Amino acid sequence: MSLVLQPNRDKLPSFIEPHHRVLDVGGWHAPLNRADVIVDIMPYATRNRAGAIGAGAWPTEYFTAESFLNFDICGPNPWPFRDKEFDFVLCSHTLEDVRDPIFACRELNRVAKAGYVEVPSRFVESMRGIERPFFAGYYHHRWLCEVNGTEITFQFKPAMLHAYRQFYLRKPLLKRVRAEVAAAWFFWEGSFAYSEKIIIDRDEVQRDLRAFKAKARAIPNPFESRFT
Repeated sequence: MSLVLQPNRDKLPSFIEPHHRVLDVGGWHAPLNRADVIVDIMPYATRNRAGAIGAGAWPTEYFTAESFLNFDICGPNPWPFRDKEFDFVLCSHTLEDVRDPIFACRELNRVAKAGYVEVPSRFVESMRGIERPFFAGYYHHRWLCEVNGTEITFQFKPAMLHAYRQFYLRKPLLKRVRAEVAAAWFFWEGSFAYSEKIIIDRDEVQRDLRAFKAKARAIPNPFESRFT
């Protein structure tokens, strides 16, 4: 999976002016070259395992070892930046991994004026065999993420999703839909909305998983392209 969908990678330079101060949250695996500051729990020395983002527009890294900051973006302390310190923030394929995405979203809104968020879609996260034969989606992800406009919702990814055919999707379905449905994303300005969808009752969790599977299996294309 790309760390930023290609059509949106191509748009990033239009959102970032030469004078802008730019933050990349969770950019260790594939850092944004234009970022003045990167924050990640992983170290600077082992960065860039998946190739830099924006290398065409910005061939060299703006950030340095000193501005690559290691800390837990889930708190408990606020991030060490002023309110609206950054003109643009990139947070791509990070929120689904972390312990407390609500805390991270609150800080994204606080420290930046605008930005881009991308997460794996619930569609791909419900699909068995994407990364491991007996796991749905990516085995280390904690959350099912859904995006509606500039609002993102997080729902705990239950273990039963991996185990029971009535809940997970099969990988061949991916061939019937556009490639970009593997991700959910939005550009935002000013602020964006975020919440946790809390479902505790087992029967209710099962109904929710079945309902999503039924939606995703709709024919011919359960998720239309957002690029057309």
